[in-house]
Amino acid sequence: MYAVIASGGKQYRVAVGDTLDVEKLTPDDDGAIALRPVMLVDDEGAVTLDKGKLADATVTARLVEQTKGPKITVFTYRNKTGYRRKSGHRQHLTRIRVDDISL
Repeated sequence: MYAVIASGGKQYRVAVGDTLDVEKLTPDDDGAIALRPVMLVDDEGAVTLDKGKLADATVTARLVEQTKGPKITVFTYRNKTGYRRKSGHRQHLTRIRVDDISL
């Protein structure tokens, strides 16, 4: 069984036991995270795309750790003016482990 979820403006294909990095999420007190909306659920060939059924579907995950992504260097310049700026960015990420997919 697998599902396609949307989180942080991206879509992820997840199955039970998968570990993935998503944009920073805030878990509940016990570390559980409910990932919604669910875009698609495939239960061994039985694909569910019906929005009415998927409204009740949830993917439950557990927080593994809060981390940062790789450093991205941003360099901006304007031609013939001597304008140069160099900066960097590291995205805050949440590593989660998928525990359950319920339809």
